[in-house]
Amino acid sequence: MIPIVHTQNSKLPSLDFNNIPFGTVFSDHMFYAEFENGKWQKMEIRPLENLSIHPSNLAWHYGQSIFEGMKATKHQDGTPMLMRPEMHAQRMNASADRMCMPNMPEETFIEAVSALVSLEADWIPPAKGSALYLRPIMFAADEFIGVKPSSKYIYMIMALPVGPYYATPLKLKAENEYIRAADGGTGEAKTAGNYAASLYPWKKAKEEGFDQIMWLDAKERKYVQEAGTMNIFFVIDGKVVTPATSGSILKGITRDSIIKVLKSEGYTVEERDITIDEVMTAGKNGSMTECFGTGTAAVVIHVKEVGYKGDTITLDADQFKVAPFAKGYIDSLRNGSIEDKFDWTIKLQQQVKA
Repeated sequence: MIPIVHTQNSKLPSLDFNNIPFGTVFSDHMFYAEFENGKWQKMEIRPLENLSIHPSNLAWHYGQSIFEGMKATKHQDGTPMLMRPEMHAQRMNASADRMCMPNMPEETFIEAVSALVSLEADWIPPAKGSALYLRPIMFAADEFIGVKPSSKYIYMIMALPVGPYYATPLKLKAENEYIRAADGGTGEAKTAGNYAASLYPWKKAKEEGFDQIMWLDAKERKYVQEAGTMNIFFVIDGKVVTPATSGSILKGITRDSIIKVLKSEGYTVEERDITIDEVMTAGKNGSMTECFGTGTAAVVIHVKEVGYKGDTITLDADQFKVAPFAKGYIDSLRNGSIEDKFDWTIKLQQQVKA
């Protein structure tokens, strides 16, 4: 059992559940562990606090830092719930492998997440579309200047009550100058540097009136890959099309869930290469009726506009059918209002605080 040190001064009474901007409010506790001498140790849940880090910390200098994003919700009966935590554990370890970092055993990952959510269950917002966002993170802890894998690591899980990530449908810019990831690179890992590299092109896109980037491949600037912090889907000629994960595209867990849900409901889903030219042509001739992004934070978000080299296609998000169905299905699984025929959700026992 993971030891718990309870906070003596909870911030929960001051939380306004009707005003929780994404990423700015943190719960009382965090999970903490250290990797040293080849094993994980000092594992505990303790009050959220600042860390004391040496200026030579390897993560700051050479980027050994990975993370995950997942959500906890509440069943209709008030029980806290997780959805597919083993998939997040596996993806975290895949990121660790790519970044030459130690694995966290899957059972320990799930135990830590479950214990933290059980403790912080009262922080789960009740409003539809809200959740307790969970951020596992691991980073190098060696105090050393030199390019090499660290021998020590810090692992934490933070919890943040959040509302919807996006409030309205998005306008995407298909980026033909900058890239997110290349084959053989780190695009498939959730490592911090991938996101740092995206900030400048995103800033430029915002200045041009777009909300996010639609990334194209690094070699030919031709094939659609992702959209900002999300995987991307299109509905063309009645078929749901999404780029195949080729090694430079993040293997989204929400993406995988939605593919499985749609197939089970009789939709034709194609995982294949799709060019930006095909997208623009389909948008103009009316054969593309929907475009939407998927991810843990956003769940499903409609896309109303795609711009590419000064050209623009517009979609009527109010007429979308697949995207709202997919979002409604995932949200219903997360609140227990429909049968979980996939066996994805786990109900947790809320801990009584001492």
